[in-house]
Amino acid sequence: MAVNLVNVEAVSKVYGTRALLDGVSLGVSEGDRIGVVGRNGDGKTTLIRMLAKLEEADTGRVTHSGGLRLGVLTQHDSLDPAATVRHEVIGVMADHEWAGSAKIRDVLTGLFGGLDLPGFEKGLDTVIGPLSGGERRRIALAKLLIEDQDLIVLDEPTNHLDVEGIAWLASHLQQRRSALVCVTHDRWFLDQVCTRMWDVQRGAVHEYEGGYSDYVFARAERERIAATEEAKRQNLMRKELAWLRRGAPARTSKPRYRIEAANELIADVPPPRDTSELMKFANARLGKTVFDLEDVTVTAGPKTLLQHLTWQLGPGDRIGLVGVNGAGKTSLLRALAEAAETQGETQPAAGSIAVGKTVRLAYLSQDVTELPASLRVLEAVQQIRDRVDLGKGREMTAGQLCEQFGFTKEKQWTPVGDLSGGERRRLQLLRLLMDEPNVLFLDEPTNDLDIETLTQLEDLLDGWPGSMVVISHDRFFIERTTDRTLALLGDRTLRMLPRGIDEYLERRRRMIEEATPVPAAPAAQQKQGVSAADARAAKKELQKVERQLDKLSERESKLHAQIAENATDFEKVAKLDAELRELAGERDELEMRWLELAEDA
Repeated sequence: MAVNLVNVEAVSKVYGTRALLDGVSLGVSEGDRIGVVGRNGDGKTTLIRMLAKLEEADTGRVTHSGGLRLGVLTQHDSLDPAATVRHEVIGVMADHEWAGSAKIRDVLTGLFGGLDLPGFEKGLDTVIGPLSGGERRRIALAKLLIEDQDLIVLDEPTNHLDVEGIAWLASHLQQRRSALVCVTHDRWFLDQVCTRMWDVQRGAVHEYEGGYSDYVFARAERERIAATEEAKRQNLMRKELAWLRRGAPARTSKPRYRIEAANELIADVPPPRDTSELMKFANARLGKTVFDLEDVTVTAGPKTLLQHLTWQLGPGDRIGLVGVNGAGKTSLLRALAEAAETQGETQPAAGSIAVGKTVRLAYLSQDVTELPASLRVLEAVQQIRDRVDLGKGREMTAGQLCEQFGFTKEKQWTPVGDLSGGERRRLQLLRLLMDEPNVLFLDEPTNDLDIETLTQLEDLLDGWPGSMVVISHDRFFIERTTDRTLALLGDRTLRMLPRGIDEYLERRRRMIEEATPVPAAPAAQQKQGVSAADARAAKKELQKVERQLDKLSERESKLHAQIAENATDFEKVAKLDAELRELAGERDELEMRWLELAEDA
């Protein structure tokens, strides 16, 4: 029987006149992997802070099991700005100690791209003070993951991580034995990592079995039975159910409830978008040419990011753009935006960009546009126009669109200065769409948006008839809103990926393996006086260990595939998981032996 780690009993928390949590009782046991979702401001962060005893409840109590080893990642780190990365992450461990730890090597490589921390000027000896918020957050996450805990509590762990970093973190957490409670808006991550969900709504917390996809089905079924949600929200839920069942088959893996009733809700729901119909409408609004790039070179200062790029963005194209940080994703969009703004007069460093005469571009950058603090939300939207044509006969007033984006009638009269970062992001998106563009560039549009707002945005974009390029680290959003994926792999080219982000991760993995030299042992570890015969013997055994590691990787891949095939047979999955853990132990021993032999060879 699983040991109970944390108990939350009848906890309430009030801010001002608003009850964020009202009589909530929950528990976390060994092996639990819990995702926490809900609208911004509904109390997700407050709940996990009280769970971790970082914040006191007004009423009720929180108890921890004796000797609980707890690791917490909050949205604000407590790193010493005068310390180095080495001091905060590695502590006083000698080079040969931490280099011999498979876990530490995995964390440093996964979060920073290598043991020498490429991207940090002095590697591990970089002082923390001058670093950006994103860099500090990765350091805080590395420090937490290197330690051993019974329970890990994470608040938005995927913020500031790219697609590769998020994929690595999901894989790492799957293999840890620690219990987990995690607040995140990344739905792909929730599906990969979590086996239970807590939905924080109106002071209460509803519990669901399974990951995010299972939660969507279960919540729709609960709302169907209770019949308490308004028609608008129910329609949005039906749309997302249709996407999960038809747009991305086999996403849901642990349906432990009556899924048939949920399926009835989507029996008559068409696919999320009629691509051919939208393409016809896009052609009518845009003409044949949108952006036509010929032998283009894109630079950022002295650095060349893209070279000899020939590419065409056509009417109705919906492109997801992924790539390593610094490869030129944002720079490419800026070059296109500058050409559109000047009707082709502003050109890149080399080559040419032709812009269609009918192009009306809206560009959502990562910077939130500042508006007068005293301006009301509805006034800020009406500054653009009172009504918007969404295509296919759909029209909305400024007020209706505000409601669709979570600004209720009362909230529409809130001064802009009183909005949170996520609410300002939503308002910025609203103002862009009110201008009736026919080309959209969205650079990290999901930043600061909660899951409910994301589903509303996706629903709106489903029927939007124009060309669109989306840069995002949110896999779910890219797969949900776009039809094709292109990648910048850091080699100055733009590549089409028929298999999407999975193919991108595979390509990146191969590139890193090909570029990584065989690591030399740290200076503190090197042995003196190894004979030529011993070196030859060590080299021979080293090759044998490498072959064993390759075979282990193949066995691990097969086990992962078997687990996926038998996802509903929990007894079989438990046996396969036990075998997987044994292999992980063998891998650690082999990697340690490889390090020892590398010194001699």
